[in-house]
Amino acid sequence: MLVGVILPGSSADPRDPLGELASLASTAGAQVAGRIIQRRQRPDAGTYVGSGKVKEIAELARQQDANIILFDNDLSPAQIGSIEKLVNKGYEDDPTKGIKVLDRSELILDIFATRAQTSEAKLQVELAQMQYTYPRLTKMWGHLERYNAGIGTRGPGETQLETDRRLVRKRISDLRRGIEQIQDRKTRLVEKRTAGHYTVCVIGYTNAGKSTLFNTLTAAGTYADNKLFATLDTKTRAWKLDRALEVLLSDTVGFVRDLPHNLVASFKATLEEAVHADLLLHVLDVGHPHAEAQFKAVHEVLKEIGAAGKPELLLLNKVDTEEGQHHAKFWKTLHPDALAISARTGTGLGELAHRVAELARARETRATVYCPVTEGRLIHLIRGTIPIYEERMSDSEIIFDVGVNPASLAKLEREPALRVERADAAEVAAILPAPAPATLG
Repeated sequence: MLVGVILPGSSADPRDPLGELASLASTAGAQVAGRIIQRRQRPDAGTYVGSGKVKEIAELARQQDANIILFDNDLSPAQIGSIEKLVNKGYEDDPTKGIKVLDRSELILDIFATRAQTSEAKLQVELAQMQYTYPRLTKMWGHLERYNAGIGTRGPGETQLETDRRLVRKRISDLRRGIEQIQDRKTRLVEKRTAGHYTVCVIGYTNAGKSTLFNTLTAAGTYADNKLFATLDTKTRAWKLDRALEVLLSDTVGFVRDLPHNLVASFKATLEEAVHADLLLHVLDVGHPHAEAQFKAVHEVLKEIGAAGKPELLLLNKVDTEEGQHHAKFWKTLHPDALAISARTGTGLGELAHRVAELARARETRATVYCPVTEGRLIHLIRGTIPIYEERMSDSEIIFDVGVNPASLAKLEREPALRVERADAAEVAAILPAPAPATLG
C-alpha cells in the first residue's frame, strides 16, 4: 500500500505523486495493492498522517491483503513505531497478519543493497543502512544479533539494546574507516588516470539511459536494463572522438529525487568521477512525464556532492519515440545548446562527439615535446598519459606534437631532459588536423 503526504513545497510530481514510489516498489519486487494521497500543511508529530488517517490506511491495506505500507516520505523511528502499533492493533498475537511500515529511504537502501556488486559498493550500502538503523534500534534491535559474535559481551547492567547500539557504533566506525581509505585511494587513482586527459562524466536520473549511452559510445558492455539503479559502480573507458583525440568517459550511479543523505554521503567515492570531470553529460529522458522534476533532482544531488556549476551538456534522450521528439522541441526552447539524441539507435551521437571534441580542444594547450631516445621512462610517460597528435623521430630525439591541459604541460616543462615548445594561436590553427567523421567506438 503506497502512501504519500503532499506538503507545501513537495518535490513530488503533482500529476502523479506516487508514480516514482510505485517504480521503486516494483524494482524492489513488490506488487502495488493501492495508493493513498493526503495533503497537509505540516506532518502530524505522532503518526505523520494523523491517527484517523492511519486507521483508514490500515483498513484499506487489509482489504487488499497488503503486508507492507510504504510511505513516500521519511518517517522518524517514533512515527514508524506509532503507525505500526495502530495498524496492527488486535493482531499482536498473530505475526502472520502483521503489516510492516517502511519509508522511502529504507526502500531505496534495500534496492541499493540488492544492486551492490563490488566490495566498495557493498561497504557503502552497509554504512548507509547502519546509519539509518541506529536511531531505530528501539523497535528493531532483535534483527542485529548476528553482529554480537566475537566483539564482546555485555557489561554489568547493560541491556540488549545498549549492547546492539555499541555494536552498531563500532561497525559504523569500521565502515567509515574502510570507506575513507577507498575514497583516498580512488581520488589518487582518478587524478592519476585523468592526468593529461579531458574527462567526461555521464550523469542523470536513474533509468534515463546513461549506461545505454555509455555502451554505445565505448562498447564497454556495462549492464543496462529498464530498472531503477541498474548499476551502482562507476565505469571509465576511452572514447575516441576522431583520429587525433581521445577522452575518458565515465558512467555513474543514477540519481533520484530525495536520495537519502546517508546514501549520498556513503557514495561520495563512487561519485568522485563527477566531482573531478571536465564536462558533465546530463542524460534526460525527455519523454518521461516527470522529466522536469528529474532534471531538478539531478542538480540537487550535484550540489550535495560538490559538483554544482561544472560545465554541462544536456542530452535530450529517447527522441527515437514520437513522444520524445515532441517534448525535445519544448526542451530545446529552454536549453538551446541541448542535443537531441537516442542512445539506443545512435541518433545525434555524431554531433555529440563533435561537440565534445570542440570543448576538449578548447581546453588544450598545443605544444611540441622533444625527448631524447635514451629517456625510456619519459617516452613511456608521454605515450601512456598524454594525447599525441603526431610522433616523429630525428637522429637523437623523439618529437611529439601533443595537446595537454595546463597542469600536465607544467609537469613536462619541469622535466630537465625534455625540451617543450608551446605553439602560438596561429601555429595551432595551422597544425590542427582536418575534421574527421566522429566515431562511436
